Amino acid sequence: MSDRRIERDSMGEVSVPVSALYGAQTQRAVDNFRLSELTLPAVFIDAVLRIKQAAARVNAELGLLDDARCEAICAAADQLLEGEHRDQFPVDVFQTGSGTSTNMNVNEVLATLAASRSGLAVSANDHVNMSQSSNDVIPTAIHSSAAIEISERLLPALATLQAVIEDKAEASAGLVKTGRTHLMDAMPIRPDQELMAWACQIEKSRERIADVQMQLCELSQGGTAVGSSINAPTGFAPRFCEVLSAATGQSFRPNRSFFEGLACQDTAVAASGQLRTLAVALMKISNDLRWMNSGPLSGLGEIQLKALQPGSSIMPGKVNPVIPEAVAMAAAQVIGNDGCITVAGQSGNFQLNVMLPVVAYNLLQSISLMSNACEALAECVRDFAYQPDALREAVARNPVLVTALNPLIGYLKAAEIAKRAYSEGRDILDVAEEMTDYSREALSEYLDPLKLTEGGVSEA
Repeated sequence: MSDRRIERDSMGEVSVPVSALYGAQTQRAVDNFRLSELTLPAVFIDAVLRIKQAAARVNAELGLLDDARCEAICAAADQLLEGEHRDQFPVDVFQTGSGTSTNMNVNEVLATLAASRSGLAVSANDHVNMSQSSNDVIPTAIHSSAAIEISERLLPALATLQAVIEDKAEASAGLVKTGRTHLMDAMPIRPDQELMAWACQIEKSRERIADVQMQLCELSQGGTAVGSSINAPTGFAPRFCEVLSAATGQSFRPNRSFFEGLACQDTAVAASGQLRTLAVALMKISNDLRWMNSGPLSGLGEIQLKALQPGSSIMPGKVNPVIPEAVAMAAAQVIGNDGCITVAGQSGNFQLNVMLPVVAYNLLQSISLMSNACEALAECVRDFAYQPDALREAVARNPVLVTALNPLIGYLKAAEIAKRAYSEGRDILDVAEEMTDYSREALSEYLDPLKLTEGGVSEA
């Protein structure tokens, strides 16, 4: 018995594995597109399945699809959404730019399962794809999957990270550390001030990403082939958005222009841009953590990260900042993904963007990476410990404290004091006492590191 069967489409016969739930068009895609081992992620396939469900229900409501086929298609989609038959979506990411192969892959699998459940003839094109085109399904799947992932994964992860940083800031009350500009000693700051800068970065990213998430909720379903809604009945688009919103808990609405939604991916590009900005923030925070943890003997040694694993295959006892390093690499990937999405976004030739699958793949990967990175970084921040002695020692030896005396003795005199303190390796207080007419008591007040973190001007 052969392990192949013959399927037919508009181009003729195709040999398909007997076990496959898909048909001729999927097989042609498998045969044609062998550029990578990458396939579109499960969350994207889920989005297409939900589109098919919603479209079937609306088509039935509008009298275009019989109730029996509608229920069979919806039941088949539920079966797949529960995780069954995930091996039936083998199409390479690098396929026809409209994503037609993925759309037909889902159509064919659903048609097979629906026919099996109902005993009816169910057509991938005429029934499952009714009132639709790949040209509006795939853009809608990009927007809806990204909107759901941002809403359910990324925004909560950002909120957690911000809260953890703020808690850490509160717990560090009373500590003072050396500030640094150009990686060189600068005026002192409090750890809570440094941490709240991180928290502000995350908060602003949350706000920007929340804004673009709302833009992603504009869907192009109903535009069909070129944006004109050919073969889609009147009222299809708004009702589709209502049904999909009810199924997902999101607030989807029709795009203000289907022509815009099919011809370009500007909103996806904007979303990727905000993810890139978040990646930059997470990389900055990760590198700060790495520097603060450096040592433990010859580095800054301001904090101690939680030891998670041996750090070297040859140097015993070495422990490395593995989570900040991993987060920084994830951030680099997201920045690279943004470059790809930017190039893909300009590939809207006339009425259709022709790089939709790669936009989908990279955008969803970026959302996933940033969600996971925020969760990992939150644990890292929660678990690290400040080293008060190291902080105190570094601040006491910092000649830059003399900056506070500028209003009293002038910049040049203050520079002389700083240079001498540097060259002799002495505390700035001792040198300032020798080189000014101010008492040690007064200088102690002027040079109090904690007071200096509050700003203002020293007055005699």
